[in-house]
Amino acid sequence: MLRIQDLHAFYGKSHILHGVDLEVKPGEIVSLLGRNGSGRSTTIKTIMGLVTGQGSVKWKDQELLGHKTYDVARRGLGYVPESRDVFPKLTVEQNLKLGMKSGHKNSRWSLDDMYQMFPRLKERQHTEAGVMSGGEQQMLTLCRTLMGDPDLIMIDEPTEGLAPKIVELVGEYLKELQKRGLAVLLVEQKLTIALDISQRCYVMGHGEVVFHGTPDELRADQYTRKEWLEV
Repeated sequence: MLRIQDLHAFYGKSHILHGVDLEVKPGEIVSLLGRNGSGRSTTIKTIMGLVTGQGSVKWKDQELLGHKTYDVARRGLGYVPESRDVFPKLTVEQNLKLGMKSGHKNSRWSLDDMYQMFPRLKERQHTEAGVMSGGEQQMLTLCRTLMGDPDLIMIDEPTEGLAPKIVELVGEYLKELQKRGLAVLLVEQKLTIALDISQRCYVMGHGEVVFHGTPDELRADQYTRKEWLEV
């Protein structure tokens, strides 16, 4: 579904990604792990066309590098940024409607689905997004992306700053996305949630993939966890 080969990316003269190889298959959850500054977020931004990359990013056997971000999104990739980026003066419902693709019929998601999955959003549907809590804004950004009916959703640090109970809920919601046929590429620092819901894990360090395997293989690999994940 998504296949990345020898991906390089730069911020100005700074070489951030050094030949990243990564794959996400249909309907699976893949976690991209690593410390801050390891290149995880840059990888997702390069896939989405927000950062210029070199190498190959193929989506359903079609090359994405060089395409505009809106074109990448129209092809079925969704992106939930760490910064959340809600429209603060618009209501919850208006934010959700903005996520819908014009002329896109037979979407697997509706407003009712969003409100059923996140009852708090239904309670706040007429509230301006800018006055909501960080956790509520995270829910809203995820749901707005789902309204575009992506086949793969890439989520950057969805549990950052959230209470432990909300973190557990986020994990359950991600499993629900998988049940609905979505593939998920999850950028996450919390090993517990990542290892619990993922089928495969990649660990990044200094802009390179330093580990690829199953959650059980990562649990057993003390060197990788100590060298590249633990603080």
